[in-house]
Amino acid sequence: MKTVRKFITVTLLISAFAVSLSANAQEKEVRKIQASITVLKEFGKMKESIPSQLLEMTEGIIIIPKMINAGLVVGGKRGKGLAMVKDASGKWSDPVFVTLTGGSFGFQAGVQAVDLVLIFKNKETLLNISKSSFTLGGDISVAAGPLGRSSTASTDSKLEAEVYSYSRSKGLFAGISLSGAALEIDNAAIADFYGHAESSKTLFSGSSKASSSDVTTLKSTLNGLYQ
Repeated sequence: MKTVRKFITVTLLISAFAVSLSANAQEKEVRKIQASITVLKEFGKMKESIPSQLLEMTEGIIIIPKMINAGLVVGGKRGKGLAMVKDASGKWSDPVFVTLTGGSFGFQAGVQAVDLVLIFKNKETLLNISKSSFTLGGDISVAAGPLGRSSTASTDSKLEAEVYSYSRSKGLFAGISLSGAALEIDNAAIADFYGHAESSKTLFSGSSKASSSDVTTLKSTLNGLYQ
C-alpha cells in the first residue's frame, strides 16, 4: 500500500511540475506579445514614425522587441518576436512567433537592444516563411522605411523594396543594418503559447480557434496606428 501511495504521490508531483513548466513557457510568450504592444504604442507616440498610409496598404508585419544588436565592425543580431498578416478584409491574423538571427558588415560599435518593426508589402513573403527561413537583403529586399506618420509627401511612392524596416533605439547605434539576417518560424514558441503544435499557415489564414485578450489588444493597438 505504501508503494502505491508513493507512486501516486510521485506521479502527481511530476504532473504538477509539467503543468508548471507549461504555464511558465506560455507566460514567456504572453510577455512577448505584451512587449510588442508596448513597441507599437511607443512608435505611435513618435513625431516621425511609420506613415499611416503605408500601414494601411501593408499586408504583413513583424515586431521584435528588444532585439540584441552587437558588434565591433562585424555585427551580430538575435531577437524573438511575432509576425501577423492581413486578410482581404483588412483583419489581422493571430500572431506567429518568429526568430531573427544573423550578422552584418559596416561601422558598428557597442551592444544594445533595438525595438524592430518590419513592414511587408505582400503577405506572400511571410506565408512562404513557413516553408523555410529567408534572408533579409538576400532572398528579399529590405530598406529603411519612409517617415512621416500622416503625410503622403514623405512616403516613397515607388515602394520598390519588399520590406521596410523601422528601429527604435536608445543606445550607441544611429541605425541598424539587417543585411544577412535570417527569419524563421519559432515552432516551440507557437506550441508554448497556443498549448499545442499549430502551423503558421493555419494561424496566418485565421483558421485557428485560439482566443486571448492580449492578442485582441495587440490587434487593436496595431489598427489604432492607421485607422
